[in-house]
Amino acid sequence: MALAIFDLDETLIHGDCASLWSEQMVRLGWVDGESFLRRDKELMDAYGRGHLAMEDYMAFSLEPLIGRTPAEVEHLVGPWVEDFIEPIIFSDATKTIAAHRKAGDRILVISASGVHLVKPIAERLGIDEILGIELEVAHGAYTGKTVGTLTYREGKITRLLEWLDAEEENLEGASFYSDSRNDLPLLLKVDYPHVVNPDPVLLEQAQKAGWPIHTWK
Repeated sequence: MALAIFDLDETLIHGDCASLWSEQMVRLGWVDGESFLRRDKELMDAYGRGHLAMEDYMAFSLEPLIGRTPAEVEHLVGPWVEDFIEPIIFSDATKTIAAHRKAGDRILVISASGVHLVKPIAERLGIDEILGIELEVAHGAYTGKTVGTLTYREGKITRLLEWLDAEEENLEGASFYSDSRNDLPLLLKVDYPHVVNPDPVLLEQAQKAGWPIHTWK
């Protein structure tokens, strides 16, 4: 059984779930809309250029969750996934997932977004196994802090290797699909790297290396 690993944002869905959730927090009245979304865009633009310290983004984006319980957030994330995420799932992504499943591959989503978003989105795609940024909970409520290694850049490799060890799995024959230059470390580690709607840096790397380049819609 080989692994089929997928990035989430701009790979399986046409958008970034963290930024879309920021817009939802505005609609919920949890944050001041104009200033919060402006700062979110600044940070995400830096992410796109490969210049973002993920710790900074998580500290910013998790602040509205401080004091809220996981159950409260989960109750609100579910309908948001249905209304705002399902319509932007790439149909080619669902076909590719289905093909890997038919081949008997084990499917894993690994994302630089928080697990409170990654898990329910993956579940809508029929995927049970995920790695994402873990959120700290104390006294039954989110603290606004993260736990452990962030699943970002080389951190994705660290967390994946830990998961492989725990699951007694390996990367032999593994595929990984991503859109972002930030995932180059993991793309270089698998046997079958695939780039999906790649950013310019990743596109150049893929062309040089002869990797498959997919345009998903």
